[in-house]
Amino acid sequence: MKILLTGATGQVGWELQRALLPLGQVIAPGRDIFDLAEPDKMVNFIRELKPDGIVNPGAYTAVDLAETEPDRAHQVNAVAPGILAEEAQRLGAWFIHYSTDYVFDGQSSTPYLPDDRTNPLGVYGKSKRAGELAIGLVGSNYLILRTAWVYGMRGKNFLRTILRLARERQELKIVCDQTGSPTWSRLIAEVTAQIVPQIKGIQGIFHLTAAGSTTWYDFAQAILRLDPDRGQQIVQTVSPIPTAEYPTPARRPSYSVLDCNSLVTQFNLYLPNWQETLALAMAT
Repeated sequence: MKILLTGATGQVGWELQRALLPLGQVIAPGRDIFDLAEPDKMVNFIRELKPDGIVNPGAYTAVDLAETEPDRAHQVNAVAPGILAEEAQRLGAWFIHYSTDYVFDGQSSTPYLPDDRTNPLGVYGKSKRAGELAIGLVGSNYLILRTAWVYGMRGKNFLRTILRLARERQELKIVCDQTGSPTWSRLIAEVTAQIVPQIKGIQGIFHLTAAGSTTWYDFAQAILRLDPDRGQQIVQTVSPIPTAEYPTPARRPSYSVLDCNSLVTQFNLYLPNWQETLALAMAT
């Protein structure tokens, strides 16, 4: 089996390269060869390669910058996924795409189901939702996997930021009124690898996160406790603050917990608790 993987240098893409390798040949072109912002180049590459499946973790993920770069965010997050779906359908290939909790407004008090009403708050969320709709209109053999609060031991993410700041500052102030499910990039990749052999004939939107939920503040506390190099920390105080005290250009959903039961049932999966996967991630 020949698998085309986009965004291979990202934190999810990097893990996917390893997780998908036992399933077949993984082709992971760099941006100089395959750029989601260049449709013609994408199409030409796919038609020459003729993959059996396409996995697309590639995305414009700069949530705040998207507020001032809406056109680029739309091109990468909305237009490109639709093109990938069209090319997959043309080849008779399957297609896996990743989306986000940012398609919701965070006003729920119970975990979001895949078919719950979407209402993105900013440019990033709107572009990702537009990508979902574009894929759905094509109607190929596709899966859209929404995830949230993704972290890993490489790339830019909350975990690495906390570890860095704990070595630079004596006090940290962390938002305590946003709730979600921290999800290790490796978990996303390993679950994807379990899904691929079962994907034929299945399509739709599913949610994929670690089990359980927490706040950014409590997530930060857990990171600091599990830090294998705690002796290098100089932080003395970690203070909880409301979102209002940490303004950002883009609004964040205050509640980002996703209901993953349909994914677990459809593909016979086990999704571990976020604390379990955090401990594994920090022990690697």
